[in-house]
Amino acid sequence: MKIKIIPDKCIACGLCHVNAPRIFDYHDNGIVKFYTTSALEAEVPTDDHTITAVKKCPTAALQLVKTK
Repeated sequence: MKIKIIPDKCIACGLCHVNAPRIFDYHDNGIVKFYTTSALEAEVPTDDHTITAVKKCPTAALQLVKTK
């Protein structure tokens, strides 16, 4: 599954990292980033933790990217 990060929407609440710590990390200012890359879109493993992290983001700073 592919996920897009929208940093301008992130409020640094930490729910993404709590739910999927192997996928999400933080910049020094607390804004979400991927653990393994500085890109704003990444292909990540599909699992319940990652899906929960995306769904629980209160500002929709994490979005699933639809693939064809």
